[in-house]
Amino acid sequence: MGIMINIDQLLTYPLFRNLQSSALEEILQCVHVQYRSFPKGYFLAMTEDEIRYIGIVCKGSVQMIKEDYWGNKTLLVHMRPGELFGETFVCSALFASKVSFVTAEKTEILFLNYDRVMHTCSLTCRYHHRLIENMLQCIAEKNMRLMEKIEIVSKKTLRDKLMTYLSFEAQKQETEYFTIPLGRMELAEYLCADRSAITRELVSMQEDGLITFEKNQFRILIK
Repeated sequence: MGIMINIDQLLTYPLFRNLQSSALEEILQCVHVQYRSFPKGYFLAMTEDEIRYIGIVCKGSVQMIKEDYWGNKTLLVHMRPGELFGETFVCSALFASKVSFVTAEKTEILFLNYDRVMHTCSLTCRYHHRLIENMLQCIAEKNMRLMEKIEIVSKKTLRDKLMTYLSFEAQKQETEYFTIPLGRMELAEYLCADRSAITRELVSMQEDGLITFEKNQFRILIK
């Protein structure tokens, strides 16, 4: 497998929730995993590629992006350690990806064979049904994140989009001071806005007493 797999780390991930280490080791053998490292900017899959695997981000991050006819890029989801990618398309009948997946930094990924995950083996390992249940929950959670993005970008003004995005991040991290995972260019792609306009609006929001920020660390001042 190349890089050593950290079983204790994997047990903290949603796909493997409610499993013991011995059970996870059995499952990893059952589903034929591969563990690989990729440099920043590596396209793991392009639009219309056939996807036959499920990827778990173990270190680094992966972005789900969509490009239009003219090459304009929209960032749909930024996936961090413990999160899946590719699961929506391998679970469909066509397998063809409608988006691209690219590493946002040096990233390590655990790949799981789709057929092995979704269809119990002949030995019917005792924990495989739990894995399938967890997979369905992960897909539901990803759909909720896409609904979250729709809510954000549907706001009429850039200020409202930024405040909604920041409020979601504050709620997720459950702390007064929180760090967003996106740089300014990535935030612009996520909000479908101009990078310079976002920078100006953030400064204006700070001057108006709505937020304070230093690089990617923010604090919302209004309740």
